[in-house]
This record gives sequence, structure tokens and C-alpha cells, in this order.
Amino acid sequence: MTKADLIDQIAEGTGLTKVETRAVVEGFMTTVQNAMKDGKRIELRGFGVFEVQHRAPRTGRNPQTNEPVEIEARYKPVFRPSDKLSEAVDAAQKAERE
Repeated sequence: MTKADLIDQIAEGTGLTKVETRAVVEGFMTTVQNAMKDGKRIELRGFGVFEVQHRAPRTGRNPQTNEPVEIEARYKPVFRPSDKLSEAVDAAQKAERE
């Protein structure tokens, strides 16, 4: 699903115009992005948590030469789905495959 598909579905479900819906979706994405840049945690109960995790420096390997490569420490955005969302997705996928 693309952002355009998401906007179409939300517009249909809410009765908002696509222009209004696009503004809301882009506003949400910008807000989440800015909060994560500030190192904040965004918790949407029943949906999941957006947060920033620290990745420690480590030694990797170049697959072509098998030589060690130092990988710097970094901060990575992550999404952890809620148990409720995970269970709903699992149940829907199992039902679809049966």
C-alpha cells in the first residue's frame, strides 16, 4: 500500500476530501519524524510504539573480500506493534491462508 492508497482509503472512510486527508497524513508523518529526531517515544495504544534505539558499534565483514569492516554506532527508528495489533494481523493472515 502506498501513501496515495492510504490517503484514498482514509478519505473514503472519513468523508474528508483527499486534499484534507493528505494534509492530515503528511502532518502525522512529519510530527512522528520530528519527535523521533528529538529522541522521543510515540505510543499509540492498541497500535504500537515508535521509538529510537541505539545500535552499538560492531565489526562486520565485507561479503566479497571477507575482510572485517568497522560499523559505527548509530540511532535507528523502530516500530514495535502492540499485542492487540499483532494478534489481529496473525488471526487475519491465518484465516486468509485457510
